[in-house]
Amino acid sequence: MHGSPHIVSDVMTHTVAAVGRGADFKQIVQLMEQWKVSALPVLEGENRVVGVVSEADLLHKEEFRDSDPDRFTQLRRLSDLGKAGAVTAGELMTSPALTVQANATLAQAARIMAHAKVKRLPVVDDTGRLEGLVSRSDLLKVFLRDDEDIAEEVRREVVSYLFRAPLSPVRVQVHEGVVTLAGQVRDTSLVPVAARLVRAVEGVVDVDFELTGPARRPQP
Repeated sequence: MHGSPHIVSDVMTHTVAAVGRGADFKQIVQLMEQWKVSALPVLEGENRVVGVVSEADLLHKEEFRDSDPDRFTQLRRLSDLGKAGAVTAGELMTSPALTVQANATLAQAARIMAHAKVKRLPVVDDTGRLEGLVSRSDLLKVFLRDDEDIAEEVRREVVSYLFRAPLSPVRVQVHEGVVTLAGQVRDTSLVPVAARLVRAVEGVVDVDFELTGPARRPQP
């Protein structure tokens, strides 16, 4: 099989707003509003990502503005209280930053986001320098792929690979990302393998099968 999954560099945003460690609180809020983002990478040196400051980091200042936390809360939320008194990106940021490289697959990026419960990831090179940003909405762009484009890849990379000599031509139809394979094949045990391979094709929403095996010979 010759197909390869989409990678982060295929969908990421290359122009990214970022701040240095010394950026002050109000500057960060203004930049988020200007760029309509909820988090900013924090850079130092040669554009190396050292942290991320998010709306959640900033909101602690408002959360604790008129409250006097008890000792239990102080101990349990020591980090949050520290951020409530912070005034620069270096004090507010979450560090080390959770990042992804441009050659990571979209599935890998999605797993990182899901596990960490974040909406976006800075994209960095091997030295940690910022190259772009990838968001949840970027990862979903593969589902905008044209149905016929998906069908052609399924024919080329799955059907021709698994069902090289079908008893009748295997038909591939795609509607709104749902793939249907129909026809008569020699080995129906390959259907679960086909299901896994088809679902791995970028843009596939689901897969249905109308595949049958060889007709049984009547008993004498």
